[in-house]
Amino acid sequence: MTLLARDSVPQGAVATLTRVAIPLRDRLLEAAVGLMTTAGWGRVTMARLADEVGVSRQTVYNEIGTKNDLAEAMVMRELDRFLAGVAQAFDENPGDLIGAIRDSARRVLEYAQDTALLHAVVSATHGADTELLPLLTTHSQHLLEGAKLVVAERVASYDLGLPAPRLEASIDMVVRLVLSHVMQPTADPARTADDIAWIAQRVLA
Repeated sequence: MTLLARDSVPQGAVATLTRVAIPLRDRLLEAAVGLMTTAGWGRVTMARLADEVGVSRQTVYNEIGTKNDLAEAMVMRELDRFLAGVAQAFDENPGDLIGAIRDSARRVLEYAQDTALLHAVVSATHGADTELLPLLTTHSQHLLEGAKLVVAERVASYDLGLPAPRLEASIDMVVRLVLSHVMQPTADPARTADDIAWIAQRVLA
């Protein structure tokens, strides 16, 4: 089988292959996040989104629904990515609870640096885009509870010798600490993650 170098494929063909490889819904959500980040939520319209992706406005409505549905899908996708990163950090550090907390915190903080929507969800605000505020406020609580649930499920396999109420309070403290640094970073993600792991070790040891 002959493999073609990328440079030998016409530019239009490359673009077509890219569109085929990435599901339409994902392309629409990525474009919506980009528009929101650069222009603000108030300037995101289905017509503008259709132009960005290269489809008809009706196709956008068929795939996503209303603008409220679009906002919901954008936020839920960020929550899913956030929680998947937390779970992966624990799964990649079996037997090392503090290492898992450090890796999880670092991943979250690095991801938040380049993700305006996640920052908006955590802080439950997004400048003057008051249309998004109720949705962000609701999902900020979902984010907190979801993160605590993921951590609690992973921590359950460790024999920490803490009473359940104390363990629950410790997990709540660590999760809230990480999210506070998403809202207002004080150092680079690696250093902050080290500090959070140091605190967690003393609370959970």
